[in-house]
Amino acid sequence: MKKIIIVLILITSLISFDSFSQYTEVINSNRPGKSMMAFSVGKSVFQVETGIFGTNEKHKLLGYNANGYGLDLTARWGVIMEELEVIAEIQYQNDNYISPIKNYNRKALRSTVFGAKYLIYDPYKYYEEKINIKSWKANNKFKWRRLIPAVSLFAGINFNFSDNPFDYNSRIIENKITPKIILATQNTFSERWVLVTNIIYDKFTSDYKNIGGIVTLSHGINEKWSAFFEGQAYSGNLYSDGVLRIGGALLLNSSMQVDASISKNIKNTPSITYGGIGFSWRFEKNYKEIRIKTPGDLKKEKANKSAKNKQDKNTKELPTKEE
Repeated sequence: MKKIIIVLILITSLISFDSFSQYTEVINSNRPGKSMMAFSVGKSVFQVETGIFGTNEKHKLLGYNANGYGLDLTARWGVIMEELEVIAEIQYQNDNYISPIKNYNRKALRSTVFGAKYLIYDPYKYYEEKINIKSWKANNKFKWRRLIPAVSLFAGINFNFSDNPFDYNSRIIENKITPKIILATQNTFSERWVLVTNIIYDKFTSDYKNIGGIVTLSHGINEKWSAFFEGQAYSGNLYSDGVLRIGGALLLNSSMQVDASISKNIKNTPSITYGGIGFSWRFEKNYKEIRIKTPGDLKKEKANKSAKNKQDKNTKELPTKEE
């Protein structure tokens, strides 16, 4: 438990109080992929990302089959400042397990995670991109700055207070509370291409820790439709695997999105296939826009202040009527 407290203190110590806007005109959802983007939803913005999925699981060696469904729910809330959001993730699964030895129904909260994410670095903070009014080509050419990612850190806690038939660790680990850390990066190559990567270190206070990574490439087809491709890998003492996902999302309005996806792992011990649909919605009524001061703004402020000081000095030097 002491290690968990240390992790939370570390992320808190990274927080500074320079406010700048991460809020976007349209909703930014982590769905339908499993990666976590670097940016938060924005101060005072509350966002819900939920979905239902069907699952089919087959084990080549043990000879069992499991078919069922599940529910995902993620709540994200921007608090205190623009860079910080608190996150709750819950997944429930219910399926029928059929094997040569026994048949039974499995149901449980597959995972429950609570934590916070903080944006450590944004390459576009205070950056002002120069516009060339004479050249469309110059404005749309590739810029090396786009290779510099935004970086955030998530620190959270896994809760597991009952026997979980879906979690290999829960059957062995006596400590039902374990930490989870994610280093998330995000590159916006253009208005239509975004790359998100996650490095995940999970349950590392136990003897059965695991490490993994996710890479998600998203493409905006037009103003309403987007598609994504994602690869995930994780490795631990008890279980290792890789997963591929594809899917898309439709923007209903600036604050609502629906999505669909399918995923398949690379092993056959077991072989797992998921397919699902989802919905994301944000409540933004309490949001107050925060404008970033660009270098141009700062330069203008300095020039205006200098002009005002000069004017005040000249006013003081003017002779009075008595003189």
